[in-house]
Amino acid sequence: MQFIDQLQQIINLEKTPQRIISLVPSQTELLVDLGLKKYLVGITKFCVHPEELREEIDIVGGTKDIHLDKIKQLKPDLILCNKEENTKEIVTSLQHIAPVHVSNIHNIEESLVLIKQYGEIFSIEKNAASLIEDIKEEYNSFTKFIENKPNRKIAYFIWRKPWMVAGGNTFINELLQLNHFKNIFEATPRYPEVDLKDLKEVDLVLLSSEPFPFKEKHIQELTAYVSKDKIKLVDGEYFSWYGSRLKNAFTYFKQLHYSIT
Repeated sequence: MQFIDQLQQIINLEKTPQRIISLVPSQTELLVDLGLKKYLVGITKFCVHPEELREEIDIVGGTKDIHLDKIKQLKPDLILCNKEENTKEIVTSLQHIAPVHVSNIHNIEESLVLIKQYGEIFSIEKNAASLIEDIKEEYNSFTKFIENKPNRKIAYFIWRKPWMVAGGNTFINELLQLNHFKNIFEATPRYPEVDLKDLKEVDLVLLSSEPFPFKEKHIQELTAYVSKDKIKLVDGEYFSWYGSRLKNAFTYFKQLHYSIT
């Protein structure tokens, strides 16, 4: 069987993979929700959903620091990576062990393409199609909900010391746009370090729960630059996890808008 991943790399498989290593937390959760948990043999320390998973499956490192020897010992049929989460060097080293599929996600459409392809690769087309339909239904409901909501200028923080935000050319930015949030740092790609003085023009500052775990205590640090009522903690997984978490993301976004209107 031959497949082409989202970096246009050809992947040759002799059979449907039954020993899977996932090096991407959101994709690990997706595999479980697609009914593939029993085929997972290795995950990262950041694969926190479902909660019990790290106690049941071998940990092979992080997303950017893997244990190659342990991965070899697990004898995977397929290793799942992501262009943003895993480095090119990691992918290259893994290709000497087993076939590697690399996802590359910038928007919801590409997320659905990935889910569909997982269905084909792992011979679970019905499960994948059902999940895709559920996500589309929630997405369509949300687009109607947001249609007449005002546009707000926002900054979405992902890190502290240095203060860093989600910029343009990111999946996070795509979801911000969907929410009628105009990212004031959109012109800068990826995840730039920013000057807090630029916050004077925002309507809203969003502090993500990941990768830096912003808490209530961090809000005070920003009040010298923007009023407290404009600062809100948000669940970063709903803005950055592009797998099955999308099914519930749109309900979360509705609740978020209710809380700020």
